[in-house]
Amino acid sequence: MKRFFLLSALSLLILSIPALAQRSIEQNLEGDPILEADARHNLDVAWQAFKPKRAYKQVLLRFEETYAAHPEFSRMEEFYYLAGMSSYYLSRNEGRQKVDLTKERELERYEPAKLREEAKAYLATLLEKFPETKYRPEVERTIKELDSK
Repeated sequence: MKRFFLLSALSLLILSIPALAQRSIEQNLEGDPILEADARHNLDVAWQAFKPKRAYKQVLLRFEETYAAHPEFSRMEEFYYLAGMSSYYLSRNEGRQKVDLTKERELERYEPAKLREEAKAYLATLLEKFPETKYRPEVERTIKELDSK
């Protein structure tokens, strides 16, 4: 009987050593700093393309690149706004980068009806994920206009 208790205690000790050796791993709540820096750079370039240049195709490409690589970017609110408004403006053929619908590749990507749908989706997502956004009045006005078409 003593032997049984001794073997039980020894086996319990042996089995508990690996559990004691494990350490808790802290999660990095801030995210990857390299991805965050890259996304911040893409956002800065997108703002430069949006306001002064009105290069809406470039804005959409920056958004898609950033969203694919880092969908949890801390300033994604701004990207949703830029992507939604850029899609909206491109659907109206505004901006300096005109859509050439004679090219098949551009027709697939920048067809006006598809751009309007994307604009509504991006802007609705913005309002859903960031209800207190500073862009709310303009976004709601744009969504109403898109719904009326």
